[in-house]
Amino acid sequence: MCRMARPRKPLLSRDRIVAAAGSLIDAEGLEAVSTRRLAAELGVSGPSLYNHFRTKDEILEAVADAVSARVDLSMFDASDGRDWRTALHDWALSYRAALADHPHLVPVLARGPGRAPGR
Repeated sequence: MCRMARPRKPLLSRDRIVAAAGSLIDAEGLEAVSTRRLAAELGVSGPSLYNHFRTKDEILEAVADAVSARVDLSMFDASDGRDWRTALHDWALSYRAALADHPHLVPVLARGPGRAPGR
C-alpha cells in the first residue's frame, strides 16, 4: 500500500474545519454534514478530521460556538452605560441576527449552554 507523505504545511486546522462545516450547514442544512462529506469538501480523507475533533457532534458544537461568539456582548460591560432593559434588548437583537444568518444551526444552538450531553 502506498501512503501519502505528510504535507509540510498542515491541510487542516480546527478553524478551517469549522468554517467548512458552517458553510455546508448554511448552504444545505444540518443533514448535509457528515464526516465523509466534510472531508471531501476539504480535500482530505475522513479520518483526518479525527485529529482535530472526536465526533461529528463536536464539529457541530464548534460551529455553534463560533456563531455564538459573534453575538455582541459589549452592552454587559461595566463601562457600558445602558440600563439592563436596553442592554438585554440590544443583546437579543444581536443574538437574533446571528440566528437569522445561520438558521439551519438553530437546532444545535437551541440546546442551550453546555449543549452537548455531559458538558
